[in-house]
Amino acid sequence: MDEQPLVSVAICVYNGGLYLSEQLDSIVNQSYKMIEIIAVDDRSTDESKSILSRYANQYPNIQIHFNNANLGYTKNFEKAIMMCNGKYIALCDQDDIWLPDKIASQVATIGDSILIYHDSEFMNEQGKNLNKKVSNLFNMYEGNSPLPFVFMNCVSGHTVMFNRSLVQYALPFNPNFFHDWWLAFVAANVGSIKYLPTTLVRYRQHTTNTIDILETKLDKAQKRPNELLLRKNWVTYCSTFNGNYAKYLSQIARLIDPEMSLFSKIKLYYLLNKNKTLFQYISKSPLKKQSKDLRKLVFNIDR
Repeated sequence: MDEQPLVSVAICVYNGGLYLSEQLDSIVNQSYKMIEIIAVDDRSTDESKSILSRYANQYPNIQIHFNNANLGYTKNFEKAIMMCNGKYIALCDQDDIWLPDKIASQVATIGDSILIYHDSEFMNEQGKNLNKKVSNLFNMYEGNSPLPFVFMNCVSGHTVMFNRSLVQYALPFNPNFFHDWWLAFVAANVGSIKYLPTTLVRYRQHTTNTIDILETKLDKAQKRPNELLLRKNWVTYCSTFNGNYAKYLSQIARLIDPEMSLFSKIKLYYLLNKNKTLFQYISKSPLKKQSKDLRKLVFNIDR
């Protein structure tokens, strides 16, 4: 029998004491046993440090590191990833609950893909099931095109496990952008992404979530900004990655401007429309509505 590959679990902690024990319990009780846990605390002021120390004393496969200065969410994950030794690296938040076969299922399924992710179910602060999954909100992409990740993202960090070979391409992280979105974009540039249509994490939603995926904080009366303008800096950053679509994305990024001329709008619409199926793959909107929305985004960009 082949030896099981080591999986490193990178967990970043900042004032996560309320739910941290429950999350750690779900990791140490994984059915897959070849796991090391790299926990990095980013200057917590609550009981997180004592919780981490207690678990590290009990479980020899847990390594804890306490930052001397606060790095912030993205850079703290970068530090944790750099400390990992496994063939595969799984990212972990501080407040979710992993199902027992999460790591085993991902190791068994990743194959030649460079990154694998899975479905999750939402729960509230008290751990009550909200009867909704991430796949209810997005079409979950698998393949080797980065274009679905230019305007939307369906790959949440807590679902991700990737081959450590991805690190050389994806790091360092830019703190201005979500690290999980960048990992998905880069992975689809240099390899392929695998989607496992199985719920393997209970994903906690509460007022301190970094990403408000259910839009619980959204003011419904507030006018939403134009999505193209909102994503301009992200598209520009994506164009800096030396992949097959770098020049193409650079052309798109340069055109996005609230003062653009009619000619520029037509050119932008042409560039987006020729790959609209990929650009809009993650959206759950019907195809007819997607086409209408694309025209509206481009030609009403200054309104």
